[in-house]
Amino acid sequence: MDRGRLRVYLGAAPGVGKTFAMLDEGHRRAERGTDVVVGYVETHGRPKTEQALGDLEQVPRRRLGYKGAELEEMDLQAVLDRRPAVVLVDELAHTNVPGSVNEKRWQDVEALRDAGIEVVTTVNIQHLESLNDVTEAITGVRQRETVPDHVVRSADQIELVDVSPQALRRRMAHGNIYAADKIDAALSRYFREGNLTALRELALLWLADRVDEGLERYRAQHEIDSTWATRERVIVPVSGGPESLTLMRRAARIASRSAGGEWQALYVTRRDGLSGIAPDRLAQLRAKAEGLGGSFHTVVGDDPAEGILDFARAENATQVLIGASRRGRVSALLRPGVGERVVAASGDIDVHIVTHEHARRGGPSPLRPPASLGRRRRVAGLVFAVLGPVGFSLVLWASNDLHGLPTEAMTLMVVVVVTALIGGLLPAVLAALLSGVLLNLLFTPPFYTLTIDEPENAIAILLFVVVGIAVATVVDNAARRTAQAAKARAEADALTVLSHSLLNASDDLAGLLTSACELFSARGAAVFRRRDDGTEEVLGACGTPPESVAAADMSADIDERTVLVLVGSRLPASERGLLNAYAAYAGVMAERRRATRAEVERLRLAEADRTRTALLAAVSHDLRSPLAAVKVAVSSLRSTDVQWSAQDEADLLETIEEATDRLTALVTNLLDMSRIHTGSVRVALTETGLVRALDQAVAPLAGGARIEVRVDPDLEVLADPGLLDRVLANICENALKYTPDSARIRIDAVTDGDRVTLRIADTGPGVAAGDHARLFVPFQRLGDVPDQDGVGLGLAVAAGLTEAMGGTIATEETPGGGLTFVLELPAAEEVQG
Repeated sequence: MDRGRLRVYLGAAPGVGKTFAMLDEGHRRAERGTDVVVGYVETHGRPKTEQALGDLEQVPRRRLGYKGAELEEMDLQAVLDRRPAVVLVDELAHTNVPGSVNEKRWQDVEALRDAGIEVVTTVNIQHLESLNDVTEAITGVRQRETVPDHVVRSADQIELVDVSPQALRRRMAHGNIYAADKIDAALSRYFREGNLTALRELALLWLADRVDEGLERYRAQHEIDSTWATRERVIVPVSGGPESLTLMRRAARIASRSAGGEWQALYVTRRDGLSGIAPDRLAQLRAKAEGLGGSFHTVVGDDPAEGILDFARAENATQVLIGASRRGRVSALLRPGVGERVVAASGDIDVHIVTHEHARRGGPSPLRPPASLGRRRRVAGLVFAVLGPVGFSLVLWASNDLHGLPTEAMTLMVVVVVTALIGGLLPAVLAALLSGVLLNLLFTPPFYTLTIDEPENAIAILLFVVVGIAVATVVDNAARRTAQAAKARAEADALTVLSHSLLNASDDLAGLLTSACELFSARGAAVFRRRDDGTEEVLGACGTPPESVAAADMSADIDERTVLVLVGSRLPASERGLLNAYAAYAGVMAERRRATRAEVERLRLAEADRTRTALLAAVSHDLRSPLAAVKVAVSSLRSTDVQWSAQDEADLLETIEEATDRLTALVTNLLDMSRIHTGSVRVALTETGLVRALDQAVAPLAGGARIEVRVDPDLEVLADPGLLDRVLANICENALKYTPDSARIRIDAVTDGDRVTLRIADTGPGVAAGDHARLFVPFQRLGDVPDQDGVGLGLAVAAGLTEAMGGTIATEETPGGGLTFVLELPAAEEVQG
């Protein structure tokens, strides 16, 4: 069975007309005789959207109960049983009600496609998973409902439903998107013109990238290698030389001249990985390219010109920017450079040769491998280049009756090869020349003279010298590459260890120094830090460290005042990159230690601030009510205008007593919180009945009869009864304040292992998604309504006290409207474990 197709209508924001476009598509398909049904369309109560449904067949929705409310979702099984040709499914990123077949609606869509049904759906750009952080930075709203990018990318068709920000704001002002009571808030927040413009650009760019992907697939499927200049793309190869920055700046200027132009820096590294620029230089070039608005890429290839053109064709590049050769004119005439070969094979790609201040100045190539043989080996090679040919020639001359010229020539050729292995190219060339002279003197007639009678012998000796030099060159290169390969492998192994340690957050300075000693064959290593008075202190050491920085054989700066030093090992400056890597990692370790200390201090200060906030909130918020009750009761008793009965006086005295008890309990709790802050006392956690705590917290609240408690009477939590009373009272008071008088508040609780989750759900106006965290910030009130009672500290108190008891508090939307507070506390069984 073929998988069903997917068509997505993408919008930059709500209200652009995605649902209308989807329904129009459905009507067009139905008029052509296609079997089209509506799986789910969200009208949001908009009359025009309901009218747009028209006579399209709608599959009955499935009704699910959730927390006392009945909600509707798409009936996936009913649609599968109906098996239409096309199904319309709105809001791809929607989260299904718990109890549905799938958690997300996009999973329902995938199931429909697996069944061979074509799906037409809608989604906004802010719901794409990869853009979630970007859209939050633009709008200030975190989208909780997202859809993976690959789901939308897999669509057969993606159509952008676009409308200008000004037109969208007019739709909002006319009441075509949100209800009248939400228009002003929406226009001043999410639907600001700047937000809509940024989201529109984000949608256009994302779709443009998908168009590029489709174009590349088409070109690959049809094996199209030629450049299609749909967008100006500039490739600038860099060698790591001083001219690289000049070339990248020129590429950035060229790309900026055309709308949508882009440029990419490219570095071609050898396949064997034995030569190239230093990693820190590569990192600098990458950072510079990104800073200039481009991107940096690295490819592997033995032929730089071929690697550049292959990359350019793969990226559908229109231009390649090559720097003028730094080689001299004679060298360029003898062997074409990279630029000349790129020009010759570029085809329809434009190639610019850019001059720079380093052109034609010669100098060593950054890719040329440095000498790797030490002075001792070169001296030994020169000695052997003289003694070896002479010694073997004398042995051969003494036994000349046993062999002929071919044997003598091959023996001396072996001497040349051995010389190349010992001392490199220069001693091997000397050995080849000396061996040629000895062949002439001792083994070709006339003997003991440089004269050669037979032309054939002259040619043989000449070929011997040429072949000897050539073989010496090859052997020397092979020996150098072998040494470089061993060195590169050792460095790679060391860097692997460093990377592994970094990823695993290792903070073992002694282990790092021990690894450095082993790698560099050093007797000892240490990290010194210079004090303000000029003296040095040792932060870490291993082996037999030097007494000071000045006594070290090698050193690498970690920062301005800290140095990594080694003793007993020396390396040339060109080969100290790995030592610098060790120093950099030591710096990372020091920075991590400082960050850890700073984080501990920040948490301590945050905890102190949270405690102070809770104390201030409790004093300012909770003292007022009992003090007011005491004042009213006392004033009433002292009043001479009214003759109170004995029962009235008893009631007033009871009020005073209750308020006094409440104040006493509050002051006790505040003192406990103060002791917790100073660390002199611990929270008195005990097994506390949840229903009893709720009854005590709700009883004094006005309107408490509207609170419906659905909690197991035997359910107990591990909490401080006094603190728990404050938390529950504050949350319930907040719920009563914002819930209509005719509505009820539901409280239920469930046990999940060692935690108890308590939900207090109201049916009030709720809060915007981005305002949930602000609820627990001091002096914050929903909507900042001036006529509301209180100063917005109750929930901050609840959050601070809950955390003090080892619990957590959060909020979520109540299905059907409203806000639900989710309070988690340790179960009472935990105290017995």
